[in-house]
Amino acid sequence: MVHADAGGGDRLALAVLAQWRMATTEQMHLLIAPGVRIEQTRRRLSKLREEGLVDRVTLPQAGRTRCWFVTQYGAQIASEWPELREWRPTRTVSDRTAARLRVGHALTVTETGLAFVQDAREHGDVCQLLDWIPEVHHPLGGGEAVIPDALLYYRHTSDGDGDGDGSMLRAFVEVDRATMGPERLAAKLTAYARLHQYVPAPPPGTRPHLAVQEETWRRRYPLFPRLLFVLDGTSPAGVDNRITALRAAAKQLPPAFLRDVPILATPMTDLLQHGPAAPVWRPVTDPTRRVSWTHTRHP
Repeated sequence: MVHADAGGGDRLALAVLAQWRMATTEQMHLLIAPGVRIEQTRRRLSKLREEGLVDRVTLPQAGRTRCWFVTQYGAQIASEWPELREWRPTRTVSDRTAARLRVGHALTVTETGLAFVQDAREHGDVCQLLDWIPEVHHPLGGGEAVIPDALLYYRHTSDGDGDGDGSMLRAFVEVDRATMGPERLAAKLTAYARLHQYVPAPPPGTRPHLAVQEETWRRRYPLFPRLLFVLDGTSPAGVDNRITALRAAAKQLPPAFLRDVPILATPMTDLLQHGPAAPVWRPVTDPTRRVSWTHTRHP
């Protein structure tokens, strides 16, 4: 039986862990309760584990870091909540072996999302804990789909106090750990360009003049989200090689896509050292420049 505390802390912890996929104890603490002692977060996670809602794997490196994820039971409970209406649990949600094998990439994605959340708190912007949504499925037809590592919702305020006129930003975030070659990374741009222009075929029997010819992404977003590539697991020279590959691939994309969608890349080290809002992003069409992703406008 689930015993949710009056303040909703257990519910928040379960919702965040379900949507974010995986997180260490420290990452969970910084997300859900940075103002209290980390022992409180440890106790909360242990209680949720005793109730069968979450589980953990222990990483073998120094410090024996614990990495948490929801169980099948926890996913079933969380999936009924309105705040997670777009969330899809992974098939391996309760498989400890699968969790251990995917932990490296999953924790890097979590670390990236945490950086955006902390940046918003520091600058008076708005990025709630459930505004970071990993693995959102965007169909391309024929069984194909674009699934970014995360979809980010972020309200950037103009005056920094959280109450001024601001802009709602959306981004597809790809976290690359250099486990694939630069060309395969760059090929993701082609998939996003396909999504940008993808119009599904009308249902069988629909009269052509009655079919609504509209790209599927417009049903979700007023503007196509910008693309942010976070590059990790390689040297500065490796980062340059990967950005060069992205630039070469961008030259082959439709002009309308390049006109409508900012495409930016940054090393993970710069992102964590300076924060996502800092001018650490390189436009792939002009990588000699350094810009802030929050000030890079859609044309």
